[in-house]
Amino acid sequence: MSSATRHTPIAPLPYDCRDAAAVLNRGCICSSVDHERLRHALLGAEGDASEENRRAHAELLATRPHLFSDTLVYVAAAHLQFMADLIGVIEQVVALPAWRQRVLAYAPEIARHSPAAAGVFLGYDFHLGGDGPRLIEINTNAGGALLNAKLQQAQRACCSPAPALPDTTPEDLFMDMFRQEWQLARGDLPLKRIAIVDEAPATQFLAPEFELFRQMFEAHGISALVADPRELSLASGRLVCRGQVVDLVYNRLTDFSLDAAPSAVLRAAYLADAVVLTPHPRAHALYADKRNLAALTDAAWLTEIGVGPAERKILGAGIPPTEEIMPEHAGSFWASRRQWFFKPAAGYGSKAAYRGDKLTKRVFAEISRGGYVAQALVPPSERRLLVDGVEQDLKLDLRNYVYQGAVQLVSARLYQGQTTNFRTPGGGFAAVFSVPCQGDGIVCR
Repeated sequence: MSSATRHTPIAPLPYDCRDAAAVLNRGCICSSVDHERLRHALLGAEGDASEENRRAHAELLATRPHLFSDTLVYVAAAHLQFMADLIGVIEQVVALPAWRQRVLAYAPEIARHSPAAAGVFLGYDFHLGGDGPRLIEINTNAGGALLNAKLQQAQRACCSPAPALPDTTPEDLFMDMFRQEWQLARGDLPLKRIAIVDEAPATQFLAPEFELFRQMFEAHGISALVADPRELSLASGRLVCRGQVVDLVYNRLTDFSLDAAPSAVLRAAYLADAVVLTPHPRAHALYADKRNLAALTDAAWLTEIGVGPAERKILGAGIPPTEEIMPEHAGSFWASRRQWFFKPAAGYGSKAAYRGDKLTKRVFAEISRGGYVAQALVPPSERRLLVDGVEQDLKLDLRNYVYQGAVQLVSARLYQGQTTNFRTPGGGFAAVFSVPCQGDGIVCR
């Protein structure tokens, strides 16, 4: 994760911000992270927590050397706005009764349970294609939001002007979001305790973020704990963990329909409205099933259900063509496989996802049985940086963290290989700098 500023200057860039961002990502090789500030943001000041907890948290972070990249990523303001506009249109479509009828028809039964909570941390993931941002997938319980909020606080100027911090911090938005989820479900009742739940949470790669969320909730007067779903029980109509009643569960499980045995108690509590669960199975069905991308690119059907031409144009421009794999059409997909990226309908984190040009006949035979979608391949853009003194081009994708249609934070992930993996030297989460479309431009220092 070592890099340094290259001092070859780039001329001022007063032209189109889309071109400027691309030039900066190629040519402004710089280190933007103030590591002491980042350490302070992640661990807190002396006395904020017990020395034992701070030491344990520091040791956990040390085992993840490629969690953060040293550099930031430049994105044109026009591209950021387009992503926000596309997300707004998708939110409008998801609200339509016809959308719910279509996607719930292939969703698990639990998705028909309709809680009052909206669902925290939708993640809209994009590649920057040659024609602008293209939506690759939507995730519920998108990880990394609080880590990226801390990373944003630790940026220093490596190109002029320096990244500006907003008046409202992402942490403020996140805390307001959780309070809103509680109020949607419970009104004015006090929110006393939150459980951050994932299977074997201490072993998860983003375990450091669980501790940061626990600290954030505690700092706002809400008791919080990190727990495995096996630690949960039901007593007198309430969800209990370690002898304490839990009001709200921040759900980090990838068991999206709560079908696995360890999720049984949480499933029962959710269906009985014994706890506020966020995000929840219905949110996953409405947004994150990969078959939904096929619906969002089905222009004829969108017209039929009343989506207007302006909205259809944005959807068509922002989402690569996506089709569900059916056994009877497998031959045509195999013949054109180099044009496609194949993903499991209920997948996450690039698990069991394949570029068509990397497919073997054996793997495709499994894909062709169904349960997969094929999405037109959109190669990611790149960010050039120094790794151990050697220039390298890393791939990047962009994640928009979204609540109720509003973008709270945009971050980047840098990597090599087929998918994001947090194993690439120099890679990891990276802060995003918006390149303005007007003004005097930016100069690499």
